[in-house]
Amino acid sequence: MTSLNDIRSTFLSYFERNGHRVVPSSPLVPRNDPTLMFTNSGMVQFKNLFTGLERRDYTRATTAQKCVRAGGKHNDLDNVGYTARHHTFFEMLGNFSFGDYFKEEAIPFAWNLLTQDFGIDKSRLLTTVYHTDDEAAAIWKKVGVPEDRIIRIATSDNFWQMGPTGPCGPCTEIFYDHGDHIWGGPPGSPDEDGDRFIEIWNVVFMQNEQFEDGSMRALDMQSIDTGMGLERIGALLQGKHDNYDTDTMRALIEASAHATSSDPDGPDNVHHRVVADHLRSTSFLIADGVMPSNEGRGYVLRRIMRRAMRHAHMAGAKDPVMHRLVPTLVAEMGRAYPELRRAQPMIEETMKLEESRFLQTLDRGLRLLDEELTRIPEGSDLPGEAAFRLYDTFGFPLDLTQDAMREKKRGVDVAGFDAAMSEQKAKARAAWAGTGEAKDATVWFDLAEMHGATEFLGYDTETAEGQILAILREGVTVNALEEGETGWVVTNQTPFYGEAGGQVGDTGTLRGVGEADDMAEVADTRRFAGGRVWGHQATVTAGRLIVGAPVALKVDHTRRSAIRANHSATHLLHEALRGALGPHVAQRGSLNAPDRLRFDFSHQKALTAEELARVEEEVNDFIRQNAPVETRIMTPDDARAIGAQALFGEKYGDEVRVVSMGRAVTGKGADGQTWSIELCGGTHVRRTGDIGLCVVLGESASSAGVRRIEALTGQEAMRHLAEQSRRMAEVAGTLKTAPGEVVERVKALQAERRQLQDEVADLRRKLAMGGGAAGASEAEEVGGVKLLAQVVSGVNGKDLPPLIDEHKARLGSGAVLLIADAGGKAVVAAGVTDDLTGRLSAVDMVRVAVAELGGKGGGGRPDMAQGGGPSTENAEAAIFAVKKLMET
Repeated sequence: MTSLNDIRSTFLSYFERNGHRVVPSSPLVPRNDPTLMFTNSGMVQFKNLFTGLERRDYTRATTAQKCVRAGGKHNDLDNVGYTARHHTFFEMLGNFSFGDYFKEEAIPFAWNLLTQDFGIDKSRLLTTVYHTDDEAAAIWKKVGVPEDRIIRIATSDNFWQMGPTGPCGPCTEIFYDHGDHIWGGPPGSPDEDGDRFIEIWNVVFMQNEQFEDGSMRALDMQSIDTGMGLERIGALLQGKHDNYDTDTMRALIEASAHATSSDPDGPDNVHHRVVADHLRSTSFLIADGVMPSNEGRGYVLRRIMRRAMRHAHMAGAKDPVMHRLVPTLVAEMGRAYPELRRAQPMIEETMKLEESRFLQTLDRGLRLLDEELTRIPEGSDLPGEAAFRLYDTFGFPLDLTQDAMREKKRGVDVAGFDAAMSEQKAKARAAWAGTGEAKDATVWFDLAEMHGATEFLGYDTETAEGQILAILREGVTVNALEEGETGWVVTNQTPFYGEAGGQVGDTGTLRGVGEADDMAEVADTRRFAGGRVWGHQATVTAGRLIVGAPVALKVDHTRRSAIRANHSATHLLHEALRGALGPHVAQRGSLNAPDRLRFDFSHQKALTAEELARVEEEVNDFIRQNAPVETRIMTPDDARAIGAQALFGEKYGDEVRVVSMGRAVTGKGADGQTWSIELCGGTHVRRTGDIGLCVVLGESASSAGVRRIEALTGQEAMRHLAEQSRRMAEVAGTLKTAPGEVVERVKALQAERRQLQDEVADLRRKLAMGGGAAGASEAEEVGGVKLLAQVVSGVNGKDLPPLIDEHKARLGSGAVLLIADAGGKAVVAAGVTDDLTGRLSAVDMVRVAVAELGGKGGGGRPDMAQGGGPSTENAEAAIFAVKKLMET
C-alpha cells in the first residue's frame, strides 16, 4: 500500500525533478495576508510573488502545505466526522510558476504525474475547463483526454479570483470516476454533488487582473497555482472511497479507539473520526504558536479542541485522552513536519490541561441540555434561549450544542440564540478583525526591487557610512528632507537594528559626510518589504538629507547597550524557566527595550514565589559566569540538531543565526556544554557578565496559557535596588529599628494595632452601655412595655446590633431604641424581646424614628431593625415618636 508519506514524497520529488524548488510549508498563521485567519491553501505564502510585489531566487516551486479550514470564510468544522472528505486540517500538494511556464506545461505536469508516477487509469479521469478557455481544452486533447471527457463550465467554479480585485483567471480541474455503482453525475450536471465523480486536482491559470469597475486586463506575468488534497489522492491510490480509511487517519482512529476502549468501526466510529481529524488541527495550530483562548484564532482552536474532547467523552473516555494520542500523530507526521516533534511537550501539556478543565463542565452542561429537552415536544429543535444558557453558563459554543443535537437528530433555533446573544455581545462570536501582519506597502517592495536588501552591519559595529538610496515622506518618495521635516531614510547599509523579534529599533544620528553639516536625529528603525528594506525614521535638525548623498550613521551606544543586555537576559530567562517549569515552556513574545524587558512564555498557571526566586537566582548565576556569547550561522536543521530553541510558528530562511551563552554546571550539559542555544537575529552582549544584574519585577497572566515576566537589567536594575534600599532605610528610620529588623517590627506593630482596635471596640461598647451599669433601671414603661431609649456617641453603626442584644438581655422583657451619630449622619437601631414581637415590631420603631430624623425607610426583623437619617438633630423627637407608637 502506498502511504500518505510516500505520496507526499513522490509528489515533491516529481516536481523537483522538473525544475521546481521544494519550499517548506508555511505556518498556519499567515504572515502576509491579514484577511485570513489561517493558511487555507498552498498559494497563501506566495501571494506577493503572484502580485509582483516580491521576487525570490526561484520561479518554480512545489510544496506540501498544511492547511486549516475551521473559521472565517472557509469553515468545514460542522461536517467533519460525518462525511468522507471534510477536514479541519488537510495537506495541499501544489506546484507553482511565477511568470515561468503556463498552460502548455502545467497540464502535462498534472497528467503525467497522475497517470504515470501514480499509475491512475486514464479512462477513469475527466477534466473541466472554463467555458471560454479553448486553449486549455486543446491542450487536454493533446495529452490524450477524449473530447467527451472535457467538460466546459460557465460558472465561477472554474474561474478563480483572489478577491473582488487583483489577479484572477480560469481553472481546469481533474476528476476521478469511481464508477456507476456510486450515485452521482459529472461536474456541471444536476447530480454533480454525488460521490461518483470526485475532484482530485485544480490548476489555476493566473492570466488576468480584475479592477473595481469589473474590467480585466492580461497580466504581464502569467502564473500557475495548483492544489491537490493529499487526503483525497491518498484515498484514491489506496483503493479507498473515504479519506478516513487512509493509513494515517486509520492509525489515529485506532489510537482513539484504544484510548477509549471502544471499537474503531463500531457505533462510535464518528467519534473516532472527529478525534482523529481534530487531533491534527489542534496539534499543528499549537505547534505554530496558537494557544486556546476566548477570541480570534485561539477561540477557534478551543472550539476544535472541545469538540474533539466531547466526542472522546461520548466514545467512553472518562479522563483526558487527547494528549495521549499526540505520540501517534508525531510518529505518523513528525518526519514531514518536524515542528510537531519540537512542540510535542507543549502540545501534550496544553491538551491535557484544556481537557481537564472542559471535562469539569461537560457533564453538567449535557445534563442541562437533557433537562431542557424534557420541556419541549419530542423532535422539536432546542430553543435559542436554552442554547444561549449553555453557552453563557458553561462556555458551550453554539456549534458544540448543534453537534450534540445532531446526535439526537434535532436542531437548534439559531435565530433565537442570536437574539439572546445580541444583549450580551460574546467574545466567542466576535468577528475576527484580522490580527495577522499587514501586507507591506507597494512602495517598499518597489524599493526592494530597485535597490536590493539593506545590509545590516550592526552585529559588529555601531557606526558606519552609507549612501542614501531613498527617502519617503508621508508614504511618498521624495528627493530630499529639509530642516524640520521627518521621513523614512533608506541607506544601502546600516548599523541600526530594525525592530524585530521583540527587540525595539535603534535610535541615533545621521550626519553628512565630509564638509557637510547636515544632521538628522533617528527616532526609530524598522523593517519593510518582508524585512528586506530597513528604514530610519529621521528628523532633520540641520541642513538637508538628499537621495544619493553619503551619510555617517551612528547608533546611540548607551541605549543599544541597555537593549543588548535585556535581550541576552531574555535568553537566560527562557532557559531558566524551562529548567524550573519543564520543556513545554516556549517563547510567546518579548519586548527588549532600553529600560526593561518583558518575556511571554507558554505555561498554564502562575509561578510560585519560590519558582520565581529560583529562576532569578539561576539567571544571575549565569550572568556572573561571564561566559562568552557566541553566534553562528547555520541551517535551521543543523541548529535544531544541536538543540537550538526556536519560536514556534516562525518561518526561517535557508540560514539562521544561532546565539549561544552560558556553561551548564549541573543537569543538562553538565559536562560544560552550552546552556542556552536559540535561533535569534537580535543584538547581544559580548559576555554574559555585560548584563550586570537581572532583577525580576513580577509575573502575571498575559493571555490564556501564556504568562509574562517583567525584569530589569544593568543600570536600571541597580537603580531599582538602590531605590528599594533607600525606601527600606526610610521605613526603618521611621520605625526606629535596623533595616534587617523591619519585618519583625511591622509584624509587632500589626499585632499591637489589632489589640488596640479590640480595646477601643470594647471601650465604645462599655461607653454606650453607660460604663457597664446601664440596664433595666434606666428603662421607662411605655404602654405597658419597658423601653430603653438612648442617644449614644463614639459608636459605629455596626456596633449597634450587639449593644441592642446586651440591653435586651438585661431588660429581660422590653424594647430598645439607640440613635448614634456616625460621621455626621444618624444611625438608628431598635430591638424587641421575643416575648413582645407579637404586639410590637422593631421595624415599625425604626421607621417612625427615621422619619423624624429626615430619612426614609428602614428594615430588618420584628426583633431587630436598623435605619438611618441625615443627622441626629431631632433625636429627642424621634424617641418621642417611638413612645407614641408604643402607646397606641
